[in-house]
Amino acid sequence: MESGLKLGILASGLLGFHVLETLIGAFEIVFIATNTNSNEIKTLSNHHKVPLFVGNPRKGQLFSFVRDKKCDVILSINYLYLIENDIISFPKKFAINFHGSLLPKFRGRTPHVWAIINGEKECGITAHLIDEECDTGDILFQQRVTIGTEDTGQEILEKYNLYYPTIVQKVLSMIKWNKIKPLQQKHEKATFYGKRTPNDGQIDWDWQKDRIHNWVRAQAYPYPGAFTFYNGAKLIVDQVDFSDLGYDFSTENGTIVSVIENTPFVKTPNGVLRLSIIRNQTDLKFSENKILK
Repeated sequence: MESGLKLGILASGLLGFHVLETLIGAFEIVFIATNTNSNEIKTLSNHHKVPLFVGNPRKGQLFSFVRDKKCDVILSINYLYLIENDIISFPKKFAINFHGSLLPKFRGRTPHVWAIINGEKECGITAHLIDEECDTGDILFQQRVTIGTEDTGQEILEKYNLYYPTIVQKVLSMIKWNKIKPLQQKHEKATFYGKRTPNDGQIDWDWQKDRIHNWVRAQAYPYPGAFTFYNGAKLIVDQVDFSDLGYDFSTENGTIVSVIENTPFVKTPNGVLRLSIIRNQTDLKFSENKILK
């Protein structure tokens, strides 16, 4: 074991799994909590015989599971649930969340996706103390992460998979050597974004081309995807590229102004976009002057 710290881990998804892989065996983990769909985490926990709680932790359910365990630090990594004060106050030292934005910006769900949608040039990871609000606790550490001009939501998540384990280890080292110095967030600068659903991905062709470009890449495969409709058929669009094709400003936005090798070029208020990758409906034949909705 790397230290005498006893850890409780709240984790979901592949990001939570990747971090947990680096901790299990290196630290004493007294319990793991996850959601029903995080099968990799459940398998890992069972393999190492770590007590496992699966499901909604609220209304005292998780507390009842852990109350007889001694825990120095709780780490929340990509965990799907907000936790209540019984769990926040349970560890001897700290309850810490690792959030995928540079707080106080982009509080809430899937912050890296929202950062791309908003045209940000960077996002990041924040380690912060957990309180009973959403992503509002004092900051312990931040790591900036560059968003490339063509980066997708998945590609940012892959960067996070590389950064998260190192950051978690760094924060645990800070705790071990008593170097934790919480810094209050500037709440007046906070932004909050809610949960996205697949139905939220429809493209509005009245948007400027840059906004549509960001909208599409943020939600590209394996995310549910941005979409539009052609002759009533739903098209999931995974990549659009800027084109120098000319257009008539009076033409309705969303009009297919050209088709080259069955690839549509679509008019927006300030330029033409090439629908470079369409995930589905590959058997459709596109025609000029048709309008996408």
